[in-house]
Amino acid sequence: MIQEILESNQFIMLMALLLIVSIIVTKFSSRLGVPSLVLFIAVGMLVGNDGLGFIYFDNPEIAQLIGVIALIVILFEGGMLTKWKDIRPVVAPSITLATVGVVLTTSIVALAAKFILHIGWFEAFLVGSIVGSTDAAAVFAVLKGKNVRPKLEATLEAESGTNDPMAVFLTIAFIQLLTIDQVNLFGLVGSFFWQMGAGLVVGAGIGYLASLSLNRINLDSSGLYPLFALGFAFLSYSSSSLLQASGLLAVYVTAVVIGNAELAYRYSILRFHEGFGWMAQILMFIILGLFVSPTEVFTWPVMVDGLLIALVLIFIARPVATLLSLAGFSFTMKEVYFLSWAGLRGAVPIVLAIFPMLAGIQNSQLIFNVVFFTVLTSALVQGSSITWIAERFKLVSDKLGNPIHSLELISIGKANVEMIEFDVTERNIVVGQTLEDMELPDRALINAIIRDGDVITPYGQTEIKAGDTLYILVARKNKKEVKKLLEAIKEEEAEHEKSRA
Repeated sequence: MIQEILESNQFIMLMALLLIVSIIVTKFSSRLGVPSLVLFIAVGMLVGNDGLGFIYFDNPEIAQLIGVIALIVILFEGGMLTKWKDIRPVVAPSITLATVGVVLTTSIVALAAKFILHIGWFEAFLVGSIVGSTDAAAVFAVLKGKNVRPKLEATLEAESGTNDPMAVFLTIAFIQLLTIDQVNLFGLVGSFFWQMGAGLVVGAGIGYLASLSLNRINLDSSGLYPLFALGFAFLSYSSSSLLQASGLLAVYVTAVVIGNAELAYRYSILRFHEGFGWMAQILMFIILGLFVSPTEVFTWPVMVDGLLIALVLIFIARPVATLLSLAGFSFTMKEVYFLSWAGLRGAVPIVLAIFPMLAGIQNSQLIFNVVFFTVLTSALVQGSSITWIAERFKLVSDKLGNPIHSLELISIGKANVEMIEFDVTERNIVVGQTLEDMELPDRALINAIIRDGDVITPYGQTEIKAGDTLYILVARKNKKEVKKLLEAIKEEEAEHEKSRA
């Protein structure tokens, strides 16, 4: 009994140290120019059986389960931060990249894998299918805070959030072709369209239900609202999966619907899921690092094969697929090249690479090792240079948007008021106005202004200046009216924005 308690305490301490080290690692990832997911994987490999030997883990079923659960959390957090007004103009090119682009990438990589790995055609296409899609977790993590043009950022996020059905469909299709004597190809194609269509419908429906519930059900504590929202994320995935549709697509759509709705406790929900999303990323990549065997991956044959496939993927397959997929859309060649370069591979290919193991496919270990090394190469080469490419091609935005945050006042309880936090820029109409000039609703009051790091107590003659941060107490029913007033921009800025679009 005492021995079991001691072992449990040691395991808890190890988990605490892993969490602390992983969070500290994120601080150095930006300084080193290396995506944090690579460092998380390195931490997992370090403490694994082939490293320091602290944790022995080789269960593909558990690795897949943890990977899927983590992807649900990451997709949900990323989807809630996605603005519909940004992705609406790029829905068509994003869907084209997520479908046609994935098929083209798969085909080109399969052709290379056939001759590089010396495997059969179906196995080669299986490799192509696994690495054919971009990864939402990697894309969301790398683009966060990079100030890439909204059009390009929205395209990449929408593509990575919607291309999982095609990747899963192709992976399962070629596994079936390898394991089943007679496969109904028409049934497979019909299954893909069902996965996409039903996933969209289920995601939108549960997203609407979640938004309605979050606003109309009064819970005793504001801390319950983020968990309530998370429950709908898992409901969306499970409902869609039980209907044989795409669960990950449903989760992303649910998150977009919730994120673009007026929520009573938006700030609490977003802040919780930001932290929980990081937790999911850390857990997922550490588990994947534990699952991989460095002594098998980092051998010359695997590294050479993985590097060759990565080079084909990065410099041939993805660029060709992006160029052909976006041929009919209004993207410049610089934008097409950037979208090609920013198509990161991450957790999804690694999780999909576990599928052949579960199915008992011949050469499944080779496929997993090569895919793992390919993903690492993609993350290191592409992920560490995205900012440099964007700046070199002058694809960095001017930070035109104003983030509006709502701070829920817990102490007010059921008073139905919120504190809006708004950053003022030169383009806003309110710049130069005094508080008396601003036509705020009756139940709205500017409580404080942060200017140059100092807190200013506002009064009627206080003038609003660019760079100010306003804190406005407002009744929830007047929140839309206040947001509309704050977000209004000068006429010349509106014309400039239209010309940029």
